[in-house]
Amino acid sequence: MKILVIGSGGREHALALAMARDPSVTQVHAAPGNPGIGAVATLHPVDIDDRTQVASLAESLAVDLVVVGPEAPLVAGVADVVRAAGIACFGPGAAAAQIEGSKWFAKDVMASAGVPTAMAHVCDTEEQVVAALDAFGAPYVVKDDGLAAGKGVVVTRDREVALEHARGCRRVVVEEHLDGPEVSLFAVTDGQTVLPLQPVQDFKRIGDGDTGPNTGGMGAYTPLPWAPADLVADVHERVLVPTVREMERRGVPFTGLLYAGLALTSRGVRVIEFNARFGDPETQVLLALLDSSLGTLLHSAATGRLHEVAPPRFSPGAAVAVVVAAQGYPGTPRAGDVIGGLDAADALEGVDVIHAGTTSADDGSVRSSGGRVLAVTARGTDLAQARERAYAGVALVDLPGSQVRTDIALRAAEQDGAG
Repeated sequence: MKILVIGSGGREHALALAMARDPSVTQVHAAPGNPGIGAVATLHPVDIDDRTQVASLAESLAVDLVVVGPEAPLVAGVADVVRAAGIACFGPGAAAAQIEGSKWFAKDVMASAGVPTAMAHVCDTEEQVVAALDAFGAPYVVKDDGLAAGKGVVVTRDREVALEHARGCRRVVVEEHLDGPEVSLFAVTDGQTVLPLQPVQDFKRIGDGDTGPNTGGMGAYTPLPWAPADLVADVHERVLVPTVREMERRGVPFTGLLYAGLALTSRGVRVIEFNARFGDPETQVLLALLDSSLGTLLHSAATGRLHEVAPPRFSPGAAVAVVVAAQGYPGTPRAGDVIGGLDAADALEGVDVIHAGTTSADDGSVRSSGGRVLAVTARGTDLAQARERAYAGVALVDLPGSQVRTDIALRAAEQDGAG
C-alpha cells in the first residue's frame, strides 16, 4: 500500500513514522513535509490548501490512500477533490469538516444529537458578547467561531481580556465554563462504524501548573490511570456514535478522524469541542503505542470497510510527549535558530524526536521555523519511565531560548506509581 500524508507538522511526522513502520505499507510519501518526515518518507512540494495540486500529486504517485493531516485543507475541500479523482482519502469533506470549521455548527449538531456540552451563545456584535458574558459570569470562555490553529479560545476571569478577544473575531461563541479535567478521545469512522482510540490528556497552557496563555499543546500522555474505567464506552455511546449518526442524517456523512475534546465535570462528561482530524501532540503518544496496522485502519475507514477491521490495539505501558517550543511562543515565535542534539535524543531507547516547526537550511543544519518546534516522545513500561525518557531526550536538544514545561504527566505518573 502506498500512502501520501498531507501536511508538515508534528502530527504528520507521527503519522508518516507509524506508516513507515507498518508492514502493510510499501511506500510513504508526504507533502510538503519537514526534515523529520523526510527521514521516513519521500517529500514533494505542494500547496496543501490547493485541492487540485493535492489531487494531481496523488494521481501522479498512484497512491492507494491520501491522509490529510491539518484542518485547513479539510475545510477547503481537499478530501472531496481527491475522492472525486478516484483515490481513497482519509478525512472528511468540506461540509462535514465544518464540525471543526465552525464552533456554532458543532453546537447545533450536538443539540440535535443530544450530545452533552456546555451551554453557549453565538455572538456577532459586541453587545451580544457583553450580554453573554454577563449571563454566564466568570471564568469567561470565548471561542473564535472559525479556524484559529488551536489559539482561538480564551478562558479568563478578566472581562476586558474576554471582550478584547471577541473584538478580534468576526463571530464568537461564548460558553459556560466547564469544571473538571480535560481529556481527548479520538475515533476513526467511515460514517457508519465508529472505532475509538484510547484517551489522552494534553496540556494547553504554556507554563508549569497550567499557567500563562493557551497554546496548541505543550505535551501529552496516555493512558490515563485516573480516568473512569467506562470512559471510552460512555463517550462512544453518548457522544461519538450520536454525532456520526446526526451528520449522516443531515446528508453530510463524516468519514475520517473525529476528535472529541471532553471535560469530565461534576455533572458528567461534556464535549468542549470537536475537531475533524488527528490532534497534536496527542497523535504522537497514541501512535507510539499503537500495536496494530495504522495503514489498514485508515484505508478501511476511507473505503467504507471499517466494519471488517478489528478495533485498534495498543501496547501495554505508556507514552509521554514533551513539546520544545520556540522563544516568543505562543505570541511571535523566533525562527531560524539552529537545533542541535537531534540525533543524540532520537537515539535514546524508546524515544522519537517528532519534528513540527523545523526546516532544512542550505548549510545542512536543521533550524526552527514555527512555534512548537519538536515533540520529544517516549514509550515506557509506565508513565514514570516514559516521562524520564522523554525529558532525557529534551535535555539533549539544543534550541536557543526554547520553552519546555517540566510537569507533563507528572501528577498522573505519581498516581500511576501509587496504584
